[in-house]
Amino acid sequence: MCGIVGYTGRKDAAPRLYAGLRRLEYRGYDSAGIATLDGGAFRLLRCTGPVAGLKGGGGLPGTCGIGHTRWATHGAPTVENAHPHIYRRFAVVHNGIIENWRMLRAECEARGEEFASETDSEVIAHLLEETYDGDLLAALRSVCTRLEGSYAVAVLARDRPGTIALARNKSPLIAGYTKDGLVCASDIPAVAKRGAELYALADGEFALLENGRICFYGAESEIGKSPLMFDPERDIPAKGGHPFFMEKEMEEIPAVLRSSRPNFADFARNSEFYRVLCQAEYIELTACGSAYHACLAAQYAIESLARVRAGASVASEYRYRDPILPDRTLMLAVSQSGETADTLAAAKLAKERGAKVAAVVNAESSSLARLADFVLPIHAGREIAVAATKSFNAQLVTLYSIAATLAESRGLRGYGDALKSLPELAEKALDAARSVRGWAAHFVGARCCFFIGRGADYITACEGSLKLREISYLPAEGYPAGELKHGTLALIEENTPVVAVLTSRRLAEKTMNAVAETRARGAKVFLVTSLEEYAEAEGISASVLIPGCGEVFSPALAVIPLQQLAYSVALACGHDPDKPRNLAKSVTVE
Repeated sequence: MCGIVGYTGRKDAAPRLYAGLRRLEYRGYDSAGIATLDGGAFRLLRCTGPVAGLKGGGGLPGTCGIGHTRWATHGAPTVENAHPHIYRRFAVVHNGIIENWRMLRAECEARGEEFASETDSEVIAHLLEETYDGDLLAALRSVCTRLEGSYAVAVLARDRPGTIALARNKSPLIAGYTKDGLVCASDIPAVAKRGAELYALADGEFALLENGRICFYGAESEIGKSPLMFDPERDIPAKGGHPFFMEKEMEEIPAVLRSSRPNFADFARNSEFYRVLCQAEYIELTACGSAYHACLAAQYAIESLARVRAGASVASEYRYRDPILPDRTLMLAVSQSGETADTLAAAKLAKERGAKVAAVVNAESSSLARLADFVLPIHAGREIAVAATKSFNAQLVTLYSIAATLAESRGLRGYGDALKSLPELAEKALDAARSVRGWAAHFVGARCCFFIGRGADYITACEGSLKLREISYLPAEGYPAGELKHGTLALIEENTPVVAVLTSRRLAEKTMNAVAETRARGAKVFLVTSLEEYAEAEGISASVLIPGCGEVFSPALAVIPLQQLAYSVALACGHDPDKPRNLAKSVTVE
């Protein structure tokens, strides 16, 4: 959510800031802006809508500047509310939420200060103006002691040409060196270049970029840093001939399943994580969005295969229900970015209550990875489209590997071979799934859509409905098939699209009973199944036959046609599947 980029060096700042903002577009935003410092004067350019509205930087002069893409929280998506915010001697960009901003703003207004925006962020510039006495670092430190909430902040000061000051608390921020100058950003792709040397700020840390050098500071003094490891090719991906990143990323699922499956049999036995895993009496899983659905699938697999008690929790609610964690609890905190604010908070609480925490992440240098006791990378590669596809499948296979390893430690063997076959089966599922593109016309304009299944198929249905909501903006819900008669059937009417997921032979007839209930009320039923005898069932509008892999692991394959369906419906509705409205790739605020 939101994006920050900064540059100071020998070259013109504006075009570099613009290029960095373009590389941050995947994060989700509704306005953008650039400010440069030129001869002691600020030059400002802002727009609503796409970064392209900044016209390449608009020719703003100056070799030092900051840029921002804003995802609206406080205040509508207008030019006035777009960052950077300038007040007298300071220009500021901010990611996060200042929770006590109203009180701070009232204090500033009582001094007679006027605000130009409705945002919480502008108050930072006002507080700097009030505090500053020539020591920029001291002023920023002082202001941050008054801020409650989350922030990544980059600051320009009129009387400090060529200097950018940074502060971080609960929102990601990096800084580093490139051949052209010093840079900062909220994520690696904005500034990743071959030969770049990048460093991550931790919570409560500050930095000054000036005179060709970056100095990092803790609460009281300068500190040292170790550089981040990154791959410029991986961290600046291209579409590779595909019209959208989402299509490219779905095509990468088989390869990702190969790279993401940890070979625990070879190395885990001697690891501390393996010891903690095998001794765990309860496994807590927490995440948000698609990652939460991966947690539900993992809970199902862990309990089914290893007979160990497990539970999945929505991270945004975890802190507020005062969770009870038994002795020997292991938490698996799942986040593609490793920066999801709610998941970080849940993991932190679990650690405080004595649990061991393992981070299942796609970013090994992320905040969640640094917080956790163990890091389990999913190796999905950079995912640009907001809707999770390959990262979801990668999370699944990593979590399934944990379940299989736990089962093996209890003498329950044979699941490893099933996991090894998933990449090849995913290739076949991907080929079959292309046929669902012909279903899209039946969904466009639907008043509501339903996805149903039982057991693990219900989890797949939940993820399929989320994908459709995210990028087509159609109301869609995932339900246990047996729950339809407890209220939801009231919404089924003529031509209502219903997607049924059917991979469990033991639950097949139960699911088909629910299908019959919807058909009797005029629904159009679309079937995703691995059971050939049901693919041509009477009354089915269309079906796709995918390979079977066993009920427990089935979401890794059955979700592929549902991802393709959401993508096709989004295109049929005229939407950009990579950049759905109001959504961000990395949700870094609560």
